[in-house]
Amino acid sequence: MTIDEIRDNFELLDEWDDRYRYVIELGRTLAPLPDEEHSAANKVQGCASQVWLSRRLEPGAGGEQVLRFLGDSDAHIVRGLIAILLSLLDGKTAREILATDAIAVFDELGFAEHLTPQRSNGLRSMVERIRADARDVLAAAS
Repeated sequence: MTIDEIRDNFELLDEWDDRYRYVIELGRTLAPLPDEEHSAANKVQGCASQVWLSRRLEPGAGGEQVLRFLGDSDAHIVRGLIAILLSLLDGKTAREILATDAIAVFDELGFAEHLTPQRSNGLRSMVERIRADARDVLAAAS
């Protein structure tokens, strides 16, 4: 599912209860994270729930590597947030990731007013983890 499809679906849902159910459904669409990827190295710090993000590099169309991510959480709503985040950033180059304001996209969808402070902090931690991975890839390439 693309971020544009998610935006369109969000616009169709007037009530936040329906939007939360949709986010949970999105979380169910995540590719499974292999057991060995549920590691300390992949665990995202700063999240109230347990969250894991793993990355791998693949050759991109323009010769620049793209980052591919898998994610998981023990909380249904957080799995949905991961699904939205990955729809936005998975398969992008490090430069594209760093040029994307993921928090602004979540704010545009209305999450700023509808996530608890703990969930908001966790979301920022996930975004920062992906941005750090992108910075690491750029540093290794130079």
